[in-house]
Amino acid sequence: MRGGRVQLEGLHKSYGEVPAVRGVDLDVAPGEFFSLLGPSGCGKTTTLRMIAGFETPTSGSILIDAADVSRVPPNERPVNTVFQNYALFPFMSVEDNVAFGLRYQKVPKADARRKVAEALEMVRMGQYAQRRPGQLSGGQQQRVALARAIVLSPRVLLLDEPLGALDAKLRKTLQIELKSLQESLGITFIYVTHDQEEALTMSDRLAVMAGGLIEQVGTPAEVYDGPATAYVADFLGSANILDVEVVGPASEGRTSVRVGGTTVQCGNRPSDSGDVKLVVRPERLSLEAPAETVPSIPATVARVVYQGPTTDIIVRLATGEELVVRQPSERVAHPQPGEAVTVYCREDALRLLHPGALTHPGSVT
Repeated sequence: MRGGRVQLEGLHKSYGEVPAVRGVDLDVAPGEFFSLLGPSGCGKTTTLRMIAGFETPTSGSILIDAADVSRVPPNERPVNTVFQNYALFPFMSVEDNVAFGLRYQKVPKADARRKVAEALEMVRMGQYAQRRPGQLSGGQQQRVALARAIVLSPRVLLLDEPLGALDAKLRKTLQIELKSLQESLGITFIYVTHDQEEALTMSDRLAVMAGGLIEQVGTPAEVYDGPATAYVADFLGSANILDVEVVGPASEGRTSVRVGGTTVQCGNRPSDSGDVKLVVRPERLSLEAPAETVPSIPATVARVVYQGPTTDIIVRLATGEELVVRQPSERVAHPQPGEAVTVYCREDALRLLHPGALTHPGSVT
């Protein structure tokens, strides 16, 4: 199977007076695992449905391998879709479910049987060929849905939150399996999810969406470590986001701000004027003084939240604002509520970012 390049150019979709997608430009490389990530109502599923052909764009273009398919019917596009509910026929066997689409391609029976067997082996479901969907677990049904999609040899596979109905442990297992399957097939996957862990675990690149717009595109590491806006930082992973008073620029591109009644230097300067937020990841904060001199803020422990491998220490600043400090749970002792502490952080972990989607009025459906 070969991958397909997907290009979206100025893609818009409105339902009456309500805009759902408001000008999306994307270029997904052949064989790439690309995720559309965002909350409900951000436009990610509408975008996927337009690529599939289930929705017609209000304006803009959809190109697959340089061919404009914006007005091409779904059954004539080189794509296939895996839905969250799998949409398997309950009265058919696994084998017949996977073979269903081949009937409309008029594939000879011998070739169809071979293709079905190969697809089921790819997803490790060959031994269940004669069972019906009702006799399978949720994870097994998901694999059958994948086999039914890949048996048609699409250039692009679209996945609309296919793991959303599964329990947490099974989701983690299938995330790894799905990425491994994509790499072995070598075709383009476009994956819609609101789950940040799924996007980080599986994606080669991802787009964070909000209000029908794309906030940022990049690799998981690029977007997590270098969020373009406070919205992206907050949605992808957890982040402390604070209102701050900018005191003035400092040397070497840094900026001085007042936070918690204390003046500290941030490791960047905003690209332009306007409202800014101070953003710092909880794991980049520490309650232990490092060897080098770094910004420090006095605080008081408000709550301690155990989360298995990590423990969140929620501290309250002199101004009443709170910060989350994430520490490994294996530490011998954590500070207790009411205890005075000092929060330390490297300057390059303190970032001033514009709010981004946090300032977008309203939402879309």
